[in-house]
Amino acid sequence: MTEALGTATPPTSMRLLLKGRFGWFFAGRTVDLAGSSMTTTALALAVLQASGRAGDLGIVLAANLVPTLVLLLVGGAVADRMSRRTLLISANLASGALMAALAALLLAHRYSLTYVALLSFGTGVVGAFTSPALRGIVPELVARDGLQRANALLATSQNSARILGPVLASVLVSTVGGGWAVAVDALSFWLAALAFTRIPGATRPPAARQALWRDLLDGWSVFRSLHWVVVMTVGFALGNAFNVGPLNVLGPQVIAGRDGATGWGFVQAARAAGLLAMSLVAVRMVLRRPLRDGRIWGTLSALPLLALGLSGRAWVVAPAAFLGGLGFSLAAITWESTLQQSVPTESLSRVTAYDDLLSFVAIPVSQLAVGPLGAAYGARTICTLCGIGYLAACLLPLLNTYVRTQHSPAGQPSS
Repeated sequence: MTEALGTATPPTSMRLLLKGRFGWFFAGRTVDLAGSSMTTTALALAVLQASGRAGDLGIVLAANLVPTLVLLLVGGAVADRMSRRTLLISANLASGALMAALAALLLAHRYSLTYVALLSFGTGVVGAFTSPALRGIVPELVARDGLQRANALLATSQNSARILGPVLASVLVSTVGGGWAVAVDALSFWLAALAFTRIPGATRPPAARQALWRDLLDGWSVFRSLHWVVVMTVGFALGNAFNVGPLNVLGPQVIAGRDGATGWGFVQAARAAGLLAMSLVAVRMVLRRPLRDGRIWGTLSALPLLALGLSGRAWVVAPAAFLGGLGFSLAAITWESTLQQSVPTESLSRVTAYDDLLSFVAIPVSQLAVGPLGAAYGARTICTLCGIGYLAACLLPLLNTYVRTQHSPAGQPSS
C-alpha cells in the first residue's frame, strides 16, 4: 500500500527531539490536552446535572463553536503577525481564567445558563486564536525532516487524552462534581502557559505591518495558489460531510438498536485504540510519499460506515472502527507534516485557518442532514452510501500530480 512503510530509527533521536525546544512545547501541549479532554465530558455532565435540561447543553456547546468558526481566519492572521509563542502563552492564561470562573460557578452551585454560555463563548473566542498558533509553531521548533515524528508524538498525547480524559471526567463528576473537573482544566491551561514560557523566542522574522484585512487577503491568495492544498481541503470537506454525521448520528442509532448502548461504546473504544496505535507507530514510520500514502491509508476510515450499513452489529463494526482509526490517524499526521514542510512559515497559520474553516463547515450540515435522510431511506442505507462517498473523497486528491508524487524531505525522519 505504501513504499517503505516503516523503518526503525535510533532511539536517541526521539530523546534529542524531546530535549530540544520542541520538548517544552510538547510538555505544555500534553498538559493542556489532558485537562481539555475532560472538559467536554465534564461540562456536558455538569450542565445536565445542574439544569436537567438538554437544551441548555446545546446552547452552551453552540456558544463555544460559533465564535471559533467566525474568528478562525482572524486568528490565523494574528498568529502570522505576532510571536506564536506569545500568543499561546496569552491564550492559555485567558482560557485558564475563563475555566476557573466557570469552575467557581459550578462549585458554588450558582449555575446560570447566561453566565455559563458567556464563559463558553469566551473560550470559543480564545480557541479561534489558539488553533492556528498551535499548528504554525511546530516548524519553528523542529527541523523540517523531523516534522512527521513531532506530529506523531503530538497525536499520541492527543489520542491518549481522548481515551483517558472522558473516563476521569466521569469519575470526578460522579464523585465530587463537574466543577472540580473544570477546575483541573483551568489549572492545565496555566501549567501549559508556564511550559510555553520555556520555549525560546521566535526564530522567524517579524511580519510586515499592514492592515489585518490585507493579511487575510494575502493568506487567501497563498492558500488559493497552492492547488494541492485546495484539492486536499475539498477532499476533507467532502469527507467530513460523508463521515461525521452518519458516524456520530446514525452510528449510535444502528448499533444501539441491535446491541444496546454498550455496543456503541465498544465501537468508540476500538476507534480510539486505532488512533492511538497508529500515532505510536508513526513516530518511527518512514513514508517516501506521505501525501499519497496518507490518502491511501485514509480510505480505511470508510470501513466503519460500510460495516454499519452492511452489518450494523457491534462485533463487525468495532474491528472496522479500529482499522478506520489507524487510517485516520496516519492521514492526519501526514497532512499536518506536509503543510508544515511546504507552506511558507510566515503564511502557515493563515493557510491552516482556511483549511480548518473550509474543512469543518460541512460538519454541521452533515449532522443536520443525516437524521431526515436516515428516516426517509433507512439509516443503514445512508451509512453504506456515505461510506462509498467517503472512499471517493479520500481518493479525489490523488488526481493532483503534487499529491501523488510529493516526497518527504529526506526520506526518513531526522535523527
